[in-house]
Amino acid sequence: MIDTILRDLEQPEYLHVLLNPMPLYGLAIALFGLIAATYLHSRGGQLTALVLIFATALSVWPVVYHGDRAYDRVLSLADDDGQAWLKAHVHRADKLVFLYYALALVSAGAIFVPKKWPRAARPLVFATILLAVASLGAGSYIAHAGGKIRHREFRNVPPPVTQPEPR
Repeated sequence: MIDTILRDLEQPEYLHVLLNPMPLYGLAIALFGLIAATYLHSRGGQLTALVLIFATALSVWPVVYHGDRAYDRVLSLADDDGQAWLKAHVHRADKLVFLYYALALVSAGAIFVPKKWPRAARPLVFATILLAVASLGAGSYIAHAGGKIRHREFRNVPPPVTQPEPR
């Protein structure tokens, strides 16, 4: 059993699927914590939630890395509609992943900048909340296409029209 698990952990497509909930579900939970801590005026709670937001936002890097490494293998396993969804998934990720990196930067600022400028805490927390909501929207949009690559039961609309690959 251990051998099977270790073999699975060597496959980038497996790691991509294993890690991809972190930037979505993890961020949603951390965002909820930040909103609750802000409502309760708890700076300690805000700091905890900001650290979690930072970590979940940065977790997009290994998700993208392993997704890129798995592309060719998944493309070869997918049917024509799945290939179209894969291309849409990659295109969406390439265009929108910057939101997660920006969120990591802003959340880090919300953690450290108020030590020197305490009045910056509130605007930075609210900027983090807004950027986290935007990142969750982008992540949901990316994941929407990703879920349809190999799961025909989720394909309730025609696949997106994709451009032919350059030669």
